[in-house]
Amino acid sequence: MAVRILVVDDASFIRDMVKRQLREKIPGVEIYDATDGHRAVASLKKQRVDLVLSDWEMPGMSGEELLQWIRGNETFANLPFIMVTSRGDRDHVIKAVEAGVSDYLTKPFTPEELLTKTIKQLRKAGVELNAPQKSVGSTQGVAFSSVDVLTGGAKQPEKPKQPAVQEAGGAFAKPAAAKPKAKPKAAAKPRTKGRAQLRFPNTICACVVKDISLQAMNGLIQRAENLPTVFDQAVVDIETDDGESVARVNGYVHSIQAAESRVDTNVIKIIIRFVDNDPEKFEVLSKYIANS
Repeated sequence: MAVRILVVDDASFIRDMVKRQLREKIPGVEIYDATDGHRAVASLKKQRVDLVLSDWEMPGMSGEELLQWIRGNETFANLPFIMVTSRGDRDHVIKAVEAGVSDYLTKPFTPEELLTKTIKQLRKAGVELNAPQKSVGSTQGVAFSSVDVLTGGAKQPEKPKQPAVQEAGGAFAKPAAAKPKAKPKAAAKPRTKGRAQLRFPNTICACVVKDISLQAMNGLIQRAENLPTVFDQAVVDIETDDGESVARVNGYVHSIQAAESRVDTNVIKIIIRFVDNDPEKFEVLSKYIANS
C-alpha cells in the first residue's frame, strides 16, 4: 500500500517544493495538499493519510488549530504530525511539542532534513517504506533541528555565525578617491529602507534593505563562501534600529548578482520574493513599509 502524506501550507511555493522533494526520494508516495487547516480537515475526511506536514502560521485555521482537531478526533489521534514553522525559538517549539506535534521543521530547511524527519515519523508509526532513492546526508548546521535537542536527548548543533550588519558607510559604500593636497570627501551613504536578517537552508546573513514592498525585498549582502542560489527558500526577519524583529516573512531567492562590475566585489545584490498569503503578516509589513 502506498505511503500517503498530506502537505498543508498557504504558500504554493512551499507546498510544491515539499511535494517535489518527497516524490524524488520516497518511491510510490502519494501526496495530497491543502492551503489551510479547513481544507486539510476536509482532505483527512476523504482519504487515509499516514503523515501530516503542516505550516504553523496560516490564515483561517492555523496549524495549531488543525493539530488540536486531529488530536481530539479518535480516528486521527495518533496520526504523525510534523510542524513546519519559520519560528525556531526554543519556547515556541516546546509549546508546540507539548501541544502534540511529533516533530518539527524550521524554515528554511534542506531536502535532507525534510526526508530524515518524514521517514523517522513514518517508521515510528509502523508504516512500511521502500528504500529511499538516495541516502540522507548530514543536516549539521541547522539550528533547533530536532525535538531531541530541546528535550536533552542530543547536543544542539551550532547555529551558523551571523555576520554583523554593515553600516551604510562600510562595505556597502564606494569610497571617494582621495585628492592630492585636499581633504578626502566622505563616502556617500546609500539610501536604505532598513536592515534584515536572511535565513537560508545552509546559511544566515545580514542584509541592508534597499527597497521593499508587499511582494518582494531588494537588498545587499556581503559576499560569503556559502551564498544562496536562485529558488532557495528564505525567511526574512526585518529588524528595527534597536535590533528587534518587526516582521518575519517567508520567500525564495528570485535573483542574486554582483553589485559591482569587479570580480573581487564584496557586495552582492539579492531579491527575495515573498510567498506568504497571511493577512496579519501583510498588515505588519504594510506598517513597516509606510514608516520606512
